[in-house]
Amino acid sequence: MSTATGWLMKAATVASTSVALVMIGAKIVAWLATDSVSMLSSLIDSSLDLVGSLITFIAVRTALSPADTEHRFGHGKAEALAGLTQAGFITASGGALLLTVGERLLRPHQVEAEEIGLAISALAVALTIGLVAFQTYVARRTNSLAIAADRAHYLTDLVSTLAAGAAIYLSGRLDQPMIDTVVAALVALYLMYGAWNVARGSLDVLMDRELPDSDRQRVIDTVRTHEEVRGIHDLRTRSAGLTKFIQLHIELDPALSFVDAHAIGDRIEAEIEQVFPGAEIILHVDPLGVAERHPRDPAA
Repeated sequence: MSTATGWLMKAATVASTSVALVMIGAKIVAWLATDSVSMLSSLIDSSLDLVGSLITFIAVRTALSPADTEHRFGHGKAEALAGLTQAGFITASGGALLLTVGERLLRPHQVEAEEIGLAISALAVALTIGLVAFQTYVARRTNSLAIAADRAHYLTDLVSTLAAGAAIYLSGRLDQPMIDTVVAALVALYLMYGAWNVARGSLDVLMDRELPDSDRQRVIDTVRTHEEVRGIHDLRTRSAGLTKFIQLHIELDPALSFVDAHAIGDRIEAEIEQVFPGAEIILHVDPLGVAERHPRDPAA
C-alpha cells in the first residue's frame, strides 16, 4: 500500500470525527430549542456517526498495520469488523428512536423556535456535503470498506438532517406536529435499512465471499493470453481490507522443464498483479493430464 493511500484514509477518519463533533454540539442546541423529535432523530444519527468515526479511526489504523508473526495475512479484516459493529449501533439506535416516536404519537405537541432548528440544519447539511464528497474521493482511491461504511453513515445523516429541517419548517408553518413525528419514524427506518447494507458488505468480507464475477473473469482472461496454458482450475478469490487474495492452478505441457514451467508461472503472476495491484497471488503449476488428489473447483 502506498504512503499516499494510507494518508488519505487517515485524513478521512480525522475529518469525519471532527465533523461529527461539531454537528452533535449544534444539534443538541437545536433539539433543546425546538423540542423536535425529528431533530432528535438527526442528533441520534450524528451521535452514531461519531461512534462510527471513532471505530473507523481505530479500524483503519489496525488494517494499515503490516502483517506480523501472529497475523501473517495482515489485519485487513479489522475494517469489516468495524463495519459490522457500526451496523449494530445503527440498528439499536434506530429501534430506540422508533420507541421515542411511539411516545410522541401518544402525546403530540408542536415544535418551537423553528428558526434555530432551520439554521442549524443548514449548517449541518453544508458540513455533511463537504465531508461526503471527500469520503467519496478517498473510498474510490483506496477501496476502503471502513471509509465506505463511514460514508454511508454520513449519507444517512444528510438525509436525516434534510428531513428534520423540512419537518420543522412544515410542522411550524402548517401547525401539524404529526409531520415532525412521521418524519422521525421514516428516518429511523432509513437508518436501519442503511445498517443492513453495511452489515451485508462486512459479512461478505468476514465470510471470504468470492470477488465479483467480473474480477474472476479478468483473472481468467489474463491467464488465457498465454498460449502455453492448457487449462485453469481451482480459482479461488477473497478480499480483506485493501488486499485481494487470488489462488489458482494452471495446466502446462508435461514435457516442459521445471525451470520453464516456473518461469511461465512467474510471468502470469506478474501480469495478474498488474491487473490487481497489491494482490496476494498463489499460483500452482500442474502438468496437463495428471489427476490431482484433492480437486476443489474443477469448473473454475
